[in-house]
Amino acid sequence: MGKGVAVLNSSEGVKGTIFFTQEGDGVTTVTGTVSGLKPGLHGFHVHALGDTTNGCMSTGPHFNPDGKQHGAPEDANRHAGDLGNIIVGDDGTATFTITDCQIPLSGPNSIVGRAVVVHADPDDLGKGGHELSLATGNAGGRVACGKLRKDQLTELWSYLLAGIIGLQG
Repeated sequence: MGKGVAVLNSSEGVKGTIFFTQEGDGVTTVTGTVSGLKPGLHGFHVHALGDTTNGCMSTGPHFNPDGKQHGAPEDANRHAGDLGNIIVGDDGTATFTITDCQIPLSGPNSIVGRAVVVHADPDDLGKGGHELSLATGNAGGRVACGKLRKDQLTELWSYLLAGIIGLQG
């Protein structure tokens, strides 16, 4: 089983933890919680680069190894990194589970080392008619991101536990 985690942060107070699991060559299950967002839909994508040195702007475009247009997760013609929208409640938090067959954790199209990005606006799934619909889903600015790291769950739990019991330096 492959496992990974992305810890999302932003200068705007958006935070989240996204877990990825994959059994063999099967679908990848994405579970997460993101807080600090405005209520409603927010585009959710895997971007091509794991570089966050310039915040979320340095994560590159959506992960698109097959050179396709932007689309909905269920579309045959879509970027591999197009995961649709997450739904944020009135409390500013989204809790979600997504399954997808185009985001493996191993092999030539692995998403490990790439960034997970939450956008400011809804993803129109390539159907909005806007000039950016077929490129980005017209999902607006990047409000939080984090690099997907493989097999880091133990390290994350240690970090969280240290923060809870006050051992963090």
